[in-house]
Amino acid sequence: MSWSAGAPTFDQWTAMFRSCEQSAVHLEMRDLYSVSAEDPMFSAWKSGHRYDPADKESWWRPWLSLMRETTGRGVEVKRARIVSEPVTEYIRFEYDVSFTNIMAGEQGRWLPRRLTSGIALPGNDFWLLDGARVQFNHFTGGGDWAGVEWCEDPDVVKLCAAAFDAVWAAGIDHSDYTPV
Repeated sequence: MSWSAGAPTFDQWTAMFRSCEQSAVHLEMRDLYSVSAEDPMFSAWKSGHRYDPADKESWWRPWLSLMRETTGRGVEVKRARIVSEPVTEYIRFEYDVSFTNIMAGEQGRWLPRRLTSGIALPGNDFWLLDGARVQFNHFTGGGDWAGVEWCEDPDVVKLCAAAFDAVWAAGIDHSDYTPV
């Protein structure tokens, strides 16, 4: 395993997704991610701003272009979120802006935490790339990035793949989920 402190740069994210050939699946399990004043999207949302799906120019951002490019090459990108209910303010924000990810080509599902007791889950959020490499995302208790850790250990990859598949199978499609 290799560890690097802090959040990946956009160039690192770009290289990661451009290396994918078949799939990139993401499991998010936290109810709170960094909510500091430095997150302009969350701050604007808290102030009442909502994206208009018809005004794509007002909300399109580089991440979405990267997802469009990735899925345009035939790479399947899926994001599953395990959430406590009632959801936190931050998860409500994520739900409200998730249509942008879907419009960029990602698939998304939500799974209430109460339905996960029978699923073996790794201890950290992760991206599983092409079913062969895992990037674990580490956060502080307050939701700030602590770093990433790469792993290609077959047993760990198998755990992550099984966890994601189980969450995905039990999850509720974004279009059918309503946050409680």
